[in-house]
Amino acid sequence: MAVSIEDIKKLKELTGVGLGDAKGALVAADGDFDKALEEMRKKGLTKAEKKADREALEGVIDSYVHGGRIGVLVEVNCETDFVARTEGFKDFAHQIALQVASMAPVYVSEDEIPTEEVERVREEAKASDALAGKPADMIEKIVEGQVKKHFADKVLLSQSYIMNDSQTVGEFLKETIAQTGENIIIRRFKRIELGVND
Repeated sequence: MAVSIEDIKKLKELTGVGLGDAKGALVAADGDFDKALEEMRKKGLTKAEKKADREALEGVIDSYVHGGRIGVLVEVNCETDFVARTEGFKDFAHQIALQVASMAPVYVSEDEIPTEEVERVREEAKASDALAGKPADMIEKIVEGQVKKHFADKVLLSQSYIMNDSQTVGEFLKETIAQTGENIIIRRFKRIELGVND
């Protein structure tokens, strides 16, 4: 089936793959752009996961101040100074600063949540009257679900991305890794809100 050059270019732009790969994906998807994009994203995300072990020491610090009331600093790292200077990378860092300003996460990833905090939330969930009389294996699943839900909005990478709520910030990060071809790490952030103590 013939595919349009516009679709090939658009797919290349969105996924960061070569023209040949973009064309191949469209042909394999019988010209269905959305299906081809989904397949390329899956492949790109797989590549992105493999890049996650590579060291990222370059990058930028981005800032955002909202109405003089909320201020955010974020450090986002990549592997090379070349990528750190690109508009795409700088824009990614700025989008993360906007996300932090808007959604006020507490942690970058689940790994940063203190074990004692997780245990405290787990114990509170176990003590809930709503669990009375339920089977033990079901209680464990309910408790785990409640713990995950409790921290979902507090963890930056688990939050819905404000510019596209069909993906998480973690998925947006993996997409950006696939596009740049480098490992990218959101190292840390600091959010200050007028009149609010940490």
